[in-house]
Amino acid sequence: MKILIIGATGMAGQSLTQLAVAQGFSVTANGRNAEKLNQLQQQYPAITPLVADAFSLTKSQLTQFDVVIDAFATSPDQAYLHVDLATHLVACLRNQTKPRLAFILGAGSLKTGANRHNLVDDIIADPANQAWQAIPQNQLAELDFLKQVDNVNWFGISPGITFEDGPASEQIITGTDDLLFNSADQSVTTSGTMAQAMLSEIQHPQHHQTRFTIINA
Repeated sequence: MKILIIGATGMAGQSLTQLAVAQGFSVTANGRNAEKLNQLQQQYPAITPLVADAFSLTKSQLTQFDVVIDAFATSPDQAYLHVDLATHLVACLRNQTKPRLAFILGAGSLKTGANRHNLVDDIIADPANQAWQAIPQNQLAELDFLKQVDNVNWFGISPGITFEDGPASEQIITGTDDLLFNSADQSVTTSGTMAQAMLSEIQHPQHHQTRFTIINA
């Protein structure tokens, strides 16, 4: 199976690349920084590097793959690019069943509390989060956009409150739209867990035009 990982040199992207290579996928790793992609290829010689701005990717390029994974990350001052990239990918692939589009989404769109409000509301309410709150705000907007898309083969995965580098959990807790906590009252998703869940969904599709969420057990 041929997959394209957008943002392959980032935290999530590197874990995805490592696991996808180990599982025998044909991996094309996309990023803007040639030096970082070269370093990634030194670690995983089997990958094909694609140095390009993700916004320059064309329909003819994208349709060469079975799955395109959007693991794009950006700084808070450019958080709107999450929405823009999703829009670009969808625009290129309207009325196409291939490739399947996979998005790593934020936790801000998950429901929490007795009134099941969006977690992003709690994030915004705390002044200490002002420097980075644009990221969950825009990832909520990204999901809201995707929910309106019914002629592209897409799915998304949201992590828990904390999304950090680390190996896959031995057990994964899965949900739909509600913020999850494990038995230790933690809501943590490691990059390895995200990679494992993402590639499992790609190999054994369970979700179509919807988002689900996963955390470490």
